[in-house]
Amino acid sequence: MVILKSKINKIVALVIAIIAIGTIGYMLLSHYSFVDALYMTVITVTTVGFGELQPFSSEEKVFTIFLILTSITVFGYAVSAFSEYLVSGKLFEHFKHRKVEKQIQRLKGHTIVCGYGRNGKQAILKLSNYNKKFVVIEKNKERIEGLDFEGILNIDGDATLDETLLKAGIENASFLITALPSDADNLFVVLTASQLNKNCKVISRASNESSYSKLKIAGADNVIMPDKLGGNHMASLVTTPDVIEFVDRLTIEGETTANLEEIAVDDLPKKYINQTILDLDLRRQTGCTVIGFRNPDKDYVINPEADIKLIEGSHLIVLGRPAQIIKLRELF
Repeated sequence: MVILKSKINKIVALVIAIIAIGTIGYMLLSHYSFVDALYMTVITVTTVGFGELQPFSSEEKVFTIFLILTSITVFGYAVSAFSEYLVSGKLFEHFKHRKVEKQIQRLKGHTIVCGYGRNGKQAILKLSNYNKKFVVIEKNKERIEGLDFEGILNIDGDATLDETLLKAGIENASFLITALPSDADNLFVVLTASQLNKNCKVISRASNESSYSKLKIAGADNVIMPDKLGGNHMASLVTTPDVIEFVDRLTIEGETTANLEEIAVDDLPKKYINQTILDLDLRRQTGCTVIGFRNPDKDYVINPEADIKLIEGSHLIVLGRPAQIIKLRELF
């Protein structure tokens, strides 16, 4: 892409330079006005065959010959360059990237997913089910082709570099998930993202126990260890199988099978602020039950009392059947 941009810029600069030299040259040699000089330059470099405005002197003829030969060389180079990129497909790739960049520039509050491996794919599936806007950063060409085929917004590049995260809209992003296979790479992404957007919530994958504390210190809000979670889950199926299967049934798979929902108190109608959970009366309105409460200090209360106040900055965790969750979303 850098080569393409540099060649295009070079061609444009050369064309502008020829027109400028021709215009100034005719103004000095033939004493033309600016418009007449520009007109003579354009019909000369394009070789359209119109006659000169007045008979040329020897100096003017030599200058015109120089202008024609130079313009032929430049336009030949331009045609060659464009043909090369047209045949190789890089020109279409350039326009595709320009289109993607414009789409990303319009995003606000989106999620950036670094890495399209196993964990990255699961993250994207969940985000898609929730209709969340996201951008994927990946440098594997085969995976990028798959993303393009599925119509998923993506950036071809190294997620550890500042410029790649900036292209993905890190300055306007609300969340970043880094699911790269290397803990060192994830650490670089966390450090970079924390510097570029301090308000962005960063969630990182980790493979080793020793990386957990480093990622937290670097600025990761949450660190997930898939292998550890998987082992705990399998052991729990031995010790408390019914509980685990019940919890698995609550896992959100899509818009029509959701059993759990999170409600930000700040998103509720103003009349409910500083009221109680009882005043909200979710059970009667939607059939859902409040099973959790998180206060602004991020302390969780399981099965909260009905007299707990709905203060700003707090959240409710709600349980319900899919139809009840849909009704809840319609109301709030």
